[in-house]
Amino acid sequence: MATVTPPWAYTLQLPHDPRAPGIARATLRTVLAAHGLSALTPTAELVAAELLANAHRHTEGPYALRLRSAEPGRLRVAVWDTDPRVPPGFERGGRPVVVPPDDAEGGRGIQLVQACADAWGVSVLRELGASKGGKLLWAECR
Repeated sequence: MATVTPPWAYTLQLPHDPRAPGIARATLRTVLAAHGLSALTPTAELVAAELLANAHRHTEGPYALRLRSAEPGRLRVAVWDTDPRVPPGFERGGRPVVVPPDDAEGGRGIQLVQACADAWGVSVLRELGASKGGKLLWAECR
């Protein structure tokens, strides 16, 4: 008899603490191993690291890592933060507007996400009731 793995989702709330991205990556590795998706770990961890670093660097409040599998072998990695501004490259159909100089130490995170992910996008969230607003950047890996 064949079994079907039901969809699952995990959300890890993170404080604005420099240790939070590392804790989130360790959690991601544990979740993927538990669900038999260890083959996705290198790509998912790189995508998560970039999105988490951006949330930590460009916001002052808390942020969260969300992991979701809706179909076998496909993972959605998302990071929510309190800032509603969408970074270049995450707009609908967008590409990074500014390419950093060759000697720049940063500015390539969104390009890495786009190179590693099968799909990516953003949801801008409005403050409604208990919602904290902000945005949710996501990328999908197979």
